[in-house]
Amino acid sequence: MEIKRTSALTGKSHTRCLDITPKQYAAYLSGALAQEAFPHLSADDREFIISGITPEEWAEFVAAAEEE
Repeated sequence: MEIKRTSALTGKSHTRCLDITPKQYAAYLSGALAQEAFPHLSADDREFIISGITPEEWAEFVAAAEEE
């Protein structure tokens, strides 16, 4: 299923194709925790659903924070 989210870090929109069903996504939108709705997804994929942040953005954010 394609999921489009806006990154909480950068404000950029990203779309990812994730192995979830509409029923699972509906459960999440209705209040289920991401780890309960999508136990088969990686932490990176669940984070994308929650915050829209991609693994690449996290890496850039951490690198920038370490430079400060």
